Amino acid sequence: MNTWQSKPSTRGLGILPLTEGAITLIGSVVIAFSGNYALAQITPDQTLGNESSVVTPNLTIRGEPGDLIEGGAARGSNLFHSFQDFNVGQLQRVYFANPAGIENILSRVTGSNISNILGTLGVDGGANLFLLNPNGIVFGQNARLDVAGSFFASTANSLVFNNGTEFSATNPEAPPLLSINITPGLQYGLNHPKPTKITNAGYLVVGQDLTLAAGQLDLQGQLIAGGNLTLHGEDTVQIRDSIGQPFIAAAGGKLLIQGNQGVDIFALNHPDSGLFSGGDLVLRTQNTVAGDAHYWSGGNFRIEQLDGSLGDL
Repeated sequence: MNTWQSKPSTRGLGILPLTEGAITLIGSVVIAFSGNYALAQITPDQTLGNESSVVTPNLTIRGEPGDLIEGGAARGSNLFHSFQDFNVGQLQRVYFANPAGIENILSRVTGSNISNILGTLGVDGGANLFLLNPNGIVFGQNARLDVAGSFFASTANSLVFNNGTEFSATNPEAPPLLSINITPGLQYGLNHPKPTKITNAGYLVVGQDLTLAAGQLDLQGQLIAGGNLTLHGEDTVQIRDSIGQPFIAAAGGKLLIQGNQGVDIFALNHPDSGLFSGGDLVLRTQNTVAGDAHYWSGGNFRIEQLDGSLGDL
């Protein structure tokens, strides 16, 4: 295992791929931390017709009270959900049902409100979960994930698959009647003058891969993946801890943090803070990395420019 402690006034981080199939992200990406927002309920929209999502509250899920999301449009091994609003309140537990044969659950928000994830969001099974909201997603301090597979959150406008079809939150249509494969690969077309933001203050743990993709990432809290951990900011990535709250980014596989315009890490306030990877640990940006933190890697530790050449710390 390789261990590094950065010098003061340094900078860095990178980006990883996700699950199987070809996905292109179009539009801006936002997940922002919120204070106290008045929460709308989880409200399915009507874009999927008679395949609309159905929310059943106050069920027993994994031994505790929770709300279950069923229905949706099944296409092969993929299940699509569409919502006008999507929020998880404090102490609330919200789970997606995982029908037999479903490997990927893809959800979008077509309304105009931010999604506030302030409680537990999970899958009642082993499927991967995708959450797409162009307005923003807030992971509050008490946010938790209960996802045995992979979790992908983005504020892009749409997911574009390798056969050319889209699952769009801004131009919503029902998914076509065909099987769609999901392969690694993210591509952005930001169409807003200011990059949108993802902020996390919660404790996000998944069994496989964890990906947060945005125009900007503003990260506190803890991000833990059994597989790969990808933190991708088309503009910048900022990471902070505090005396009372560590920042932890831990991957059983590769840890890739990429801020195209900059990576700014200061995580030396708490003794438990650090960035850990079982595989390679990559910090990637076209500018100098500011990386005041402790790094542990079971593979190679690299600082790269966007073209893969040697970067600066």
